[in-house]
Amino acid sequence: MKFVISLFLSSLFLLSCAGKEEEPTPAAFYFDDYEHLISNSQLGIVGNHTSMVGDVHLVDTLLGRGHTIAKIFGPEHGFWGAGNAGSRIIDEKHPVHDIDIISLYGKKKKPDSSDMDGIDIMIFDIQDVGVRFYTYISTLQYVMEACAENDVRLIVLDRPNPNGFYVDGPVLDTAYKSFVGLTPIPVVHGMTVGEYALMLNGEGWLENGVECDLEVIKCGNYSHDSYYNLPVSPSPNLPNMNSVYLYPSLCFFEGTVLSCGRGTGSPFQLFGHPEMPDRGFSFVPGPNEGSSDPRFNGVECYGVDLRQAAGKGIVPAPRLQLKWIIDAYNDFPVKENFFNSYFTLLAGNESLEEKIISGMSEEEIRASWKKDLDEFRLIRDNYLLYE
Repeated sequence: MKFVISLFLSSLFLLSCAGKEEEPTPAAFYFDDYEHLISNSQLGIVGNHTSMVGDVHLVDTLLGRGHTIAKIFGPEHGFWGAGNAGSRIIDEKHPVHDIDIISLYGKKKKPDSSDMDGIDIMIFDIQDVGVRFYTYISTLQYVMEACAENDVRLIVLDRPNPNGFYVDGPVLDTAYKSFVGLTPIPVVHGMTVGEYALMLNGEGWLENGVECDLEVIKCGNYSHDSYYNLPVSPSPNLPNMNSVYLYPSLCFFEGTVLSCGRGTGSPFQLFGHPEMPDRGFSFVPGPNEGSSDPRFNGVECYGVDLRQAAGKGIVPAPRLQLKWIIDAYNDFPVKENFFNSYFTLLAGNESLEEKIISGMSEEEIRASWKKDLDEFRLIRDNYLLYE
């Protein structure tokens, strides 16, 4: 563990000294690698506000280079990336280019045959954070299925995974499959979107065993030890790298009665509840962008402040951290009300909740994942594109 953390600190130092060409670079920048594949084609774009090529959006970039875009598709939070978590996004027209923007987080989550009509090649270019319950990879899976079913080729423009340096957490039991977990992978899977797309195809995990005609365009200067500072916030409630690193561990609080900081300036960097013990830190959620009606709106919550976790070296760390949710459960006065049904979907099983309630330690719980994680790593090795 110390070696991996040391690698990160070394990478940070080297990147601060190196020129821009040494930084991990998203595949969208490498036009020579994919433009010949899309020339004279009607394109569909699955993207959002993170689909940037420098300071210009991929849609504007491709149109400016003479390509034709037939339709645009947007994931959770919408094409513009401003929607509340879980809120339905409606279809719309691009205000500048008059292209249909079809929501894949509204009336449907998978493109239907009429959506695919008139598209020769689909391009997927969205910044992910490498966590099973972050829904952009579920959108990827449904898009791959739609492409396979409608004989449309898919090109994934890969992007670095900021949490790609480790694999951890319980592997999903497919009996608990949902949009926050469709396949038997751990909470932190350690793969880029492109690598995961290859796994979906190779493991036969697409619906009815269909196989997508898939091309992955690789990132540049990236390995799974790379530090990658996201140039654009991937969603409204992951505003900085501190939140991105804490998210795999703190998102479990979404499956409890506690607030994880939505409706504050520091979502996924603190947690609390009005009935938690007052140990000197509190916050009051209120409406803001990405959380129009947060849990405990206007009510003071007592809890834990992790806003300086990155500065204190708590993150990035190559492991999921259960200490916070175990301690919170032990501190909560009415334990039978602590968990809700969403926790099972986030964990991908019923056993994590049972283990916490039973009083198992963090290390005992982690040991129970080892066999499944070892098996997953062997599968993952078959699809890695980067060191």
